[in-house]
Amino acid sequence: MDKTRTGSAPARRPEPQAGTAARFIPPGADLPALRRAAAECTACPLHAVGTRTVFGAGPPDAELMLVGEQPGDQEDQAGEPFVGPAGRLLDRALEQAGIDRSRTYVTNAVKHFKWEPRGKRRIHSKPNAGEIRACKPWLEAEIALIAPKAIVCLGATAAQALLGRDFRVSRDRGMFLQSDLAVHVMATVHPSSLLRVPDEASRRAGIARFVDELRKVSQVLD
Repeated sequence: MDKTRTGSAPARRPEPQAGTAARFIPPGADLPALRRAAAECTACPLHAVGTRTVFGAGPPDAELMLVGEQPGDQEDQAGEPFVGPAGRLLDRALEQAGIDRSRTYVTNAVKHFKWEPRGKRRIHSKPNAGEIRACKPWLEAEIALIAPKAIVCLGATAAQALLGRDFRVSRDRGMFLQSDLAVHVMATVHPSSLLRVPDEASRRAGIARFVDELRKVSQVLD
């Protein structure tokens, strides 16, 4: 097996950027070292908001990387990405698309849960551009180490973090895009947006389209 695809090759440290996590990335870090270092990150105020850093999870030789926005309430408590309702929907969609979740690396553009209180509940709050920029070196390091064959951006935050602020998921979702990030790059909706669709028929149609897009990814991984 090509060791450059197993996560054993050290991460190239991003060039230092003021106000970003680049300074927290140890030179020559492999994936476990990167995860440990991320747990100590204070590059943006969200480290004081979330319970813990929620780093990516999955095999270091994964051919497919899925990138979401940020961990949710259940992910923040568990310390693992995509374990809440959206993650369970994602699991079902991957299975229907013929993709083995256990062979997929899942992560987020932002590694801390940003929330605001509503009674006793913690409600998701969208990360701002500064927070996304601060966290981007972690995502770049994950991509460099895993070197996936395909990357799927789930939702606008992930897509704009990797593909530029002018990218529109509503315009280009489900299409393979030219990018230096991986051989195959696609953006689609975040599964949490499908859970918020109030009409059952529309929700079922949205999920079916999401599965069809993931099935296209499955075909290029064969």
